[in-house]
Amino acid sequence: MTATDRAVELVNTAAQAAADKLAHNIIAFDVSDVLAITDAFLVASAPNDRQVKAIADGIEEALREQLDAKPVRREGEREGRWILLDFLDIVVHVQHSEERSYYGLERLWKDCPEIALPEDAIATRNRPDDEGFVRAPNEFDHVEAVLAAEADRSRR
Repeated sequence: MTATDRAVELVNTAAQAAADKLAHNIIAFDVSDVLAITDAFLVASAPNDRQVKAIADGIEEALREQLDAKPVRREGEREGRWILLDFLDIVVHVQHSEERSYYGLERLWKDCPEIALPEDAIATRNRPDDEGFVRAPNEFDHVEAVLAAEADRSRR
């Protein structure tokens, strides 16, 4: 089984909206073969909480205006570190870069096929971070995120 045409349309529109709000590392997976609850996941990240919220708001607005789709559930709004938008056909994860490195959703769903995205969204995979570095996620990112969080807690 593969993702429905509606799910692919939602993913592409959401990916474009995320790219328009300068999201980083946008990727989509067809999870229809392994999950019965949804057809696709879209994952995007941002370097700060405010941008995470702006990206989620932009995706929600674009899907509502262009495809008349509204999320049935929105979680993580208060913290702004990981916002989940559930549109039934797709689930969108907008994560702070640190959470993305730590939780590694790409590693979790790596066996699922990727969904082709619009060119603007694909270009975000090589978008520099706040320090101007372009770096692909690796298996040690979660360690860096944990150490950074512990250092932040000890400073408080």
